[in-house]
Order: sequence, then structure tokens, then C-alpha cells
Amino acid sequence: MNIRATYRLQFNGEFRFADAEALVPYLDRLGISHVYASPITQARSGSTHGYDVVDPTIINPELGAEEGLRSLVAALRSRGMGLIIDIVPNHMGVAGGENAWWNDVLKHGQGSRYAHFFDIDWRDKLLLPILADPLDEALESGAICLDVAGDQPALVVHGEHRLPLAPPSSRAVAEAVQAGDIAALKQVLAQQHYRLGWWRSADDALNWRRFFTVNELAGIRVEEPDVFEATHALYFRLWEQGLIDGVRVDHVDGLTDPAGYCRTLRRRFDQLSRPAQAPCGPAYIIVEKILGAGEGLPLDWGIDGTSGYDFMEEAALIMHDPAGDAPLAAMWSAFSGRDPDFEDEELRARQELLSWAFEGQLQRCVDAFVALARSAPETQGLTAGMLRRAICRLIWVFPVYRTYGIGQDAPVTDAAVRNRVAKAQQRFTPPGEGSVADVVLDWLGGTGPGEPALAADAVRQFQQLSAPVAAKAVEDTAFYRYGKLLSRTDVGSDVTQFASDAQAFHQSCLYRAEHFPQSMLATATHDHKRGEDARARLAVLSAIPDQWQRSVGELDRIGSAIARRMNKGLKDAVHGADRYMLYQMVFGAWPDGLAADDRTGLAHFAQRLSQWQQKALREAKLRSSWKRPDIAYEDACDSWIGQLFADAEAVAIIHALVDRTAGAALANMLLQTALRYTVPGVPDLYQGTELADFSMVDPDNRRTVDFTRRSALLEADDADPKLALIVRLLKWRRDHPALFSAGSYLPATVTGPKAANMLAFSRALQNVRLDCVMAFRCGAQLFGSARTVPEAQWWEDTKVQFARGSRISAREAFVGGPVYLRLWT
Repeated sequence: MNIRATYRLQFNGEFRFADAEALVPYLDRLGISHVYASPITQARSGSTHGYDVVDPTIINPELGAEEGLRSLVAALRSRGMGLIIDIVPNHMGVAGGENAWWNDVLKHGQGSRYAHFFDIDWRDKLLLPILADPLDEALESGAICLDVAGDQPALVVHGEHRLPLAPPSSRAVAEAVQAGDIAALKQVLAQQHYRLGWWRSADDALNWRRFFTVNELAGIRVEEPDVFEATHALYFRLWEQGLIDGVRVDHVDGLTDPAGYCRTLRRRFDQLSRPAQAPCGPAYIIVEKILGAGEGLPLDWGIDGTSGYDFMEEAALIMHDPAGDAPLAAMWSAFSGRDPDFEDEELRARQELLSWAFEGQLQRCVDAFVALARSAPETQGLTAGMLRRAICRLIWVFPVYRTYGIGQDAPVTDAAVRNRVAKAQQRFTPPGEGSVADVVLDWLGGTGPGEPALAADAVRQFQQLSAPVAAKAVEDTAFYRYGKLLSRTDVGSDVTQFASDAQAFHQSCLYRAEHFPQSMLATATHDHKRGEDARARLAVLSAIPDQWQRSVGELDRIGSAIARRMNKGLKDAVHGADRYMLYQMVFGAWPDGLAADDRTGLAHFAQRLSQWQQKALREAKLRSSWKRPDIAYEDACDSWIGQLFADAEAVAIIHALVDRTAGAALANMLLQTALRYTVPGVPDLYQGTELADFSMVDPDNRRTVDFTRRSALLEADDADPKLALIVRLLKWRRDHPALFSAGSYLPATVTGPKAANMLAFSRALQNVRLDCVMAFRCGAQLFGSARTVPEAQWWEDTKVQFARGSRISAREAFVGGPVYLRLWT
């Protein structure tokens, strides 16, 4: 099965299978081989993303149900194309009363046939943290009542949540309705398998695993064979019937045993036969996995690779100029008053999130290790306090999402992680407690004492705690607090590394070519915090920190004056850190073609920025938060943005900088695009990003795509430069699929004064070869010009020697732009 190139589509009630089917001719002309779909199983009504699955056994009716899916696949197959789907094995949506499995658990408790489907600690009743106020206040206000009008009596909370009642409580319900008092209602509540709680109690008291900090998404125990089969039966049927060619596994690190899960998934797909007319070959399996610094994807999981965050980071690093690191850090610190180093910012976020958001899960983890310690004579003396402190310190410094041991053994790759953690935690550990951390690490490595079953549970609890803490503390907190350069704080970024060189990039490509040649290559996703071309434009600032400092200084002269006026001169109404991040977003996300005097366009852009600002403030959890929004401060920021955009001088400053960096930004855009379609792996194109993508974080990056415009440009003679490059490379991938799927990756030798500004390599298979030369980190030379590559004389006598013998000089290579491509056949 040759998956040449994918196109990611976000399905929802506004974009259904029929809409995708109408796009198939366009995608075929573009050169795409597979549609890569967001989750297609039944999600909560009105879901805009599909990850809140309420029934994994059927196709979402809001998308067109199975009939619509079959029609889409028929259209794809008629053109030799296929479908890859996103699957969600880690959690299910449990809000809104639409999940029949969850409702059965609420009704029957541990007696439910689905009780073991969900990761629930049944030492207490299942907590439902859905009350706007503490229980007694909710009862007094009448927020909780009984409804006996239908066939089945139900508990209604806030007029929104309809909860099933345990069968034995029907007599008590009748008495409560007749009595009409709170005491009787309390008797009904006491007879349920669940207990109602204030929503703010969830972080401390929730007794079931959720997805990150989302109370509406409950973790499922896919490690149980019957749960695996029940939740995956539809996917296997779709594969067996030839309707899908592969899957992308969402949040694989949330599972109890990712390695075991992936191997089982591969084995089950391999056991199934396919129709003769369906593409042959094994199922394509990739996983959503954030790789930490120095972390490699395990080689023995039986998968084809990741969904591409690692490549997104590799491409980002090559665009950034190391010369900008120190001056940009100094600017950030001056504006924000915060530490210029990310490590301390990450540490604070980890400490705070573990304390604020994961107390309940942390306590269950500690309890599991206490039980394990008491099962062996040599560890019986370890107290809960000792273990809690050790676990916290380890998670504060954990360099990756998680380890993969299962309590009795651990992969060799885990040892390096444990060694790093052991050293890093020492600065927080007082004399006498280091041995406690050591034994916890032994348990994680499968060598600690105690009962095997208890060890497996304790290790699972730790791993399913370390992963969400990393995600929420780093990506969803520290990345919103740290603003040295926002192009370096995106999903999968290692912020401690500002830039890399051609040699490091080559090494990554060689490794992928050897071990994961079909891994996905992504530069934009539904989860990115800034669009791929917004990052490319922001990366230019790393090459021109002096010019940026002058421009942002002029801009903040206006912005800070506005902030002071808003607060009657007492102090800035908008914090300097928030202003500085906003200035970067205005620059990076400036819409393509927006004129400085387009008042309607500016107002629309300002509105989008305000929405981004609100989310950024709440995720940062410094001056506002999701749990307790500071509406006054958020309104001040919104007003400040409006006044900034109403100031013609401020708008002119940003517009001028966008204009003066246009050539350098386009050069980065074309570099990033060319890399995605030429290096080893399967390139993915996120919906709409065949044109410039200056989007912001969701929901901004999930806006409706104008496919009519893109289709017209595809047919035009003077196509957009980014689109033209994509079409050219996708044509070559269609004409020579083996070159890109199995061809060698051969780094070229670059010599001369400007060798550090060139990336060159070949892809070769038998007598077919593609030579590639790309200019990078030329922003300083391109500043103020519309050119996308420095003038010929700047390159002097820099030359490229390809591995197969051909040569070219930089002056020859860059006659037509920053990307040189030559296909030899």
C-alpha cells in the first residue's frame, strides 16, 4: 500500500462526508493519495472536533452516518485514493447523557457490564462534579430535582444534566416527589451509585481517570481484551471491508501499556483479510506521540511512526537563527519581568499543575505505591509522606511524557530516562530521602520489591499521571507564560533548544529513513498554537533581533501609553508580558494581503486576536484562568487591542515590519514546504494550508476553508508560490512513488563561506534521483527586500557536491528562489 501524501480534514456538522466527497476531484488534482480524517465515530451532539466520542461502534450520524462514509470512500477509490481515520482509544465523552455505556454505569454501579470499561476507583461512589455550587447550596436553590414524567425517572441537575437512577431507588423517588422536601431528595441521592459534587472539587476528589483536566472525558481501560474489542470492532470491520487503509491513534501515551496496545492493534489488523479490490499490504498505523529531547520512538511497537510533531520541530529548528537567542531572551525578560530561561518556567508550571489540577490523581498514585511498599519487608517502612514527596519530585523533572515499563519489566530505553530523572531530582531532595526516589525508580524499571500485581498498578498510576502533567504544565501552561519567541513554543517543541544546523537535520532524516520511512510529516495540525507560516514568519525575527527591538519599542511606546490611559496613569492596565506576546501574534498572524487602511479587515483581525488573547491568558493561569476568569482584566486586554488597532501609527509599524520581512518569511515558508515533501516520510497537508497559513490556536485554526478559491488557483497559470511548489512535488511523488517511499536519503557536502546557510541532499533509487538545495537563515540579508534569496554575489564561491557525483554552486542553485530541485530520470 503506497500512502504518498495525506490531506487532513476536520469533520463536524458543518463539514460532512458529502462535503469531503465534493472535494475528491480537487484533492486528486492536487496529488493527494489519502484523506486523513478526524474521528468519525459518534461524538457528542454538536461536537466540532470528534474527540468526545460517545459511541465508538457507529459512524457519526451528524457526519452522514455509514452511508455517507461509504459514498466518500467509493469516490476516493474511483480515483485510486484512500482513507485514514483518527481513532480515540484513551477516553470517551461522558457529558450530556449521550453515552449509553456511561449511563449504564451510573444506573448500575459496579454491577454494570460496563463498569470495568472505565478507569474508576470504586473504593467510593463515582463522583460527578457537575454542580455549580456545593451540594447543600445546590439543594437549597432547587438546582437538583426529580423528573418522573417519562418512562424512566431521572435526576435533573441545573436543568441540563439528566442522570439515570438506580433501580432499587424507585420507591424512594415516589416518596420524595410526594414529600417534596430536601430530606427526601437526599435519601434518593444516598441510594445512587454516584455522588454529586461541586465542579471545583474535581481536581482534588475525582475518583476516575479523565483526559488531562477535562471532566467531560473519561478514561477507558482499553488494556482489557473485551474493552479493546468492543471499542475497536468498527475499525476492524471498516478495514476488513476495504473502507479504510489505516489509523492514527490519538494520545497513545494516555494508555496503560502503549507498546502492548500497538502490538495488539497491529496483530488484529494483520489477522483480517481484505476484498480483492482493496489496496494490498498491512494497515498503516501511526500514533500521536510527543517525543521529548533525545527521546526516540520505540522500534518494537509494530507501527509506522508518529503523526508528525517530531518533524514539525525539526523543520522549525532549522529555520531559527541561533544569533537571536540571547537578545530575544533579554527582550522577553525586560517586558515580562520573568526568567529568561525556560527550564525554571517549566519547573514552576509542573509544580503548580501537579498541586492544583492533579491532586486527586496524585493521591491515588501515592496510595498505589503505599500498598506496593507494604507488600515487601524491605519497603514497609516507607510512609505515604515519603512516597508522595518522592513522586512529586520525580514528576517535576520528568524529561519525557512517560516510561513504558509495566511493573515486572521495562524496555531498555527506559533506563536512560530513569537515569536522567535520578540526577535531576537530587537538587530538590534533602539528605535521607534520596533512597525513596531510588526505589520508586526501581519500581518503574520493573526491578523493585513487592507484589507484581501491585507493582503493575502503581507503575500504571505513575505513568498515567506523568503524561498529563507534562502536557498540561508544559504545552498548556508554560508555553503560554514564556514569550521569548512564540515560534519556539508549539506542540512538540523543545524550548531549551533554539536552533539546530544542517548536520542535526540530516541525522534525523537518516534515522527516520532507516527505522520509520512511512512516519507522517506534519507542519500544521488541528492542535498547533500557531499556523505553519505564522511560525515561519516569526522565525525571521531570530535573524533580525535588532530590527525587531526597534519596531516593538516603537509599538510599545503607543501600546503602553494606551494601557496607562486606560488605568488613569496609575500603572499599565495590560501587563508587559501580555503586550509583548500580543505584538508577536499581531506580526506572526497578520493576514496575507491585509492593508494598513482596511478598517473592516483590521477589525476582524483584532477580534480574532482578542479570542486568542483570552485563551492565552486562561491557559497561562497567571492573570486569569478557565476555572476563575478575571473578566475585568480580560476586558481590559480586549479594549486595549481595539484601541491599538484603532491607532494608525501602531498599525503602520506592524504593517511595515510585515512588509520588510515578506521575502524572508516566504523563503522560510517555501523551505518548510519543500522539506515536508522531499525528506523520508509521508507528508501531511492540514486542511487549507496549501495556501499561506497564518492561523492561531484552535478554534482559529479550524475555521471554514475556502476550497473554491484554492481550486481556482490550482487551475490558474500563475498559481500561488506555495501551492505551485506543493503541486510540483506531489506530481513527482505520484510519478515516482518508490523514490520517496524507499529511496535513499543522501546528505550532500556543502563547502564555502556560506555553507552554514545551505541544506542539500538527494533522494535516490536506482536510476532516479532528486537533488535538493535549500537556503536557510538568510533573514538578515533579506530584510527590507522582496527577494526570497540573497543576491548571487553574497554566496561567493559556496558549492554543493552531491553524493552521486553532480555539483552545483549556490549562485546557480538559487537563481529561481530559495529552493532548488532537480529530478533526474
